[in-house]
Amino acid sequence: MDDHAQHGRKGHVTGDKRGAAPPPAGADGPGDLAQRPVPALMPDLDAAAIEAGRLLFAAECRFLWGVAELSQLPEAGLDEIAFAGRSNVGKSSLVNALTGRRTLARTSGTPGCTRQLNFFDLGERLVLVDLPGYGYAQESKERISAWTALVNAYLKGRATLRRVCLLIDARHGLKPVDDGVLTLLDGAAVACQVVLTKADKVSPSDLERRRRDTTSALARHPAAHPEVAATSAHDGSGIAELRAGLATLART
Repeated sequence: MDDHAQHGRKGHVTGDKRGAAPPPAGADGPGDLAQRPVPALMPDLDAAAIEAGRLLFAAECRFLWGVAELSQLPEAGLDEIAFAGRSNVGKSSLVNALTGRRTLARTSGTPGCTRQLNFFDLGERLVLVDLPGYGYAQESKERISAWTALVNAYLKGRATLRRVCLLIDARHGLKPVDDGVLTLLDGAAVACQVVLTKADKVSPSDLERRRRDTTSALARHPAAHPEVAATSAHDGSGIAELRAGLATLART
């Protein structure tokens, strides 16, 4: 995955000629999960909910901002959904599948190529944030440490961060490094949804077993919702349902 822009610079994805300024200032901090309304991850879905998700993710989606240092974070405005996961988990492929675009989040065959936090405005109703993958990168330990500190600071201190989609490869399941991220989100009181990726790579029985094992592991993480989504950017399975669930967070 290549950088979308020079560090801290603005840009576009869809060719909109307006300048992509950072969102306006936000308000309250994350607070305690028990004091904040948390919508259901996968509400009882009907045709209307699926259609609402489709319409939201079919809207114009513009690249807003690339952040390589904490001081470059845009001011908080619209609610944000962040996508996190180990390198090569299929994070950019999932973002592209959700938005129905092939190159919104640029993919690469080389793990660890996202080197900044990339912010995207989705129809002026929601902001999607593509985070650097963790667990692998062909960079110095100093740079990897700097990226890790940046991501951790964002996850712990972003007032408008409504949910983190933590992506887990369905073939491999949760790893200790993923558990560390879940623990970080517990401490920050940031709601988290686990999304299994590459579901087409495993058999239905193995996928169901992975769901059960993951659900069991999440029981000890208060910030994690118990529902585990399963998706495939390759064949599109689970994408419509995930869109519908995330659409409940969008500005109306």
